[in-house]
Amino acid sequence: MSASAPASPLNARSLGLALLITLIWGVNFVVIKWSVAGASPLLVAALRFLLAAFPAVLFVPRPTIAPRLLWGYGLAVGVMQFGLLYLAIQLGMSAGMGSLLMQTQAFFTALLAARFFGEKVMPWQAAGITLAFGGMALIGLTAGHDVPFFPLLLTLTAALGWAISNLVVKASPQANGFGLVVWSALIPPIPLALLAGLTAGWGPVMQTLTHSDWKFWAAVLFMGLGNTVLGFGIWSGLIQRHGASRVAPLSLLVPVFGTLASALAFHEGFPPGKVLGAALIAAGLVLHVFGGRWWRGAASQGLGRAQAEGRETYPPDNADGLEDR
Repeated sequence: MSASAPASPLNARSLGLALLITLIWGVNFVVIKWSVAGASPLLVAALRFLLAAFPAVLFVPRPTIAPRLLWGYGLAVGVMQFGLLYLAIQLGMSAGMGSLLMQTQAFFTALLAARFFGEKVMPWQAAGITLAFGGMALIGLTAGHDVPFFPLLLTLTAALGWAISNLVVKASPQANGFGLVVWSALIPPIPLALLAGLTAGWGPVMQTLTHSDWKFWAAVLFMGLGNTVLGFGIWSGLIQRHGASRVAPLSLLVPVFGTLASALAFHEGFPPGKVLGAALIAAGLVLHVFGGRWWRGAASQGLGRAQAEGRETYPPDNADGLEDR
């Protein structure tokens, strides 16, 4: 967005679109679980990205990005993020818990950005990360039939793949986001399909491709076009019009919709350990996203009180630390 077109406040139509997209993204975890019930999860992921790429790639300009970064993004999102997520869900990760754990990408992104870009982890981010990782540790310690430990690790590794893709985007500020998603979708289908054949066998792969019913292909179509192309296209447009700070926090609704959809579709239970761990992760996410505003507000109130009392004040040692990340 150019400097001459400042971000505008969210109106009712834009808010409705944002809620629709977060609903689609939340329900998508249920659709994933349905689609991988009788098929190789890696093959399903390959088909998802194939439909995300075609025919959109014929109409969307190639993004301005170095080939190595385009490949890095495609492999991080397609193979690492969604390939492992689909596998985790087939192996027992619930749709609701998966939708929540994937949001830990925000914490992984902050830690990786600090390591590779020198960005500072602010106090509220550190507190949010601590809360969230405490919640994940609690879920891991109480993992059993409800949250199997290996799928839990796969889901967290998938979230790490999402974080890696975020760093690729940060390293390519000139790239059009929608074009990056469409063109990078050309990369995952071949390695995912090869891995599906090697792990599940080529016979089952061909059986899925030739004998799946319309429900399976409807699920793949929803994931490839509805979730990826339509979802990201609308979301990126909302960010361009209204700014990331107004739109991005609404993504916290994704695990809300994912958990509700999973409870309705699969009667997902919530034992105490899982509830407490999920609550800690959710609290950490909220603190990570909104903590900067609270921090600035507390600092402003403290400065106002000091000035009212006539005390001499000094700027904080790290003024930049009061900026939103």
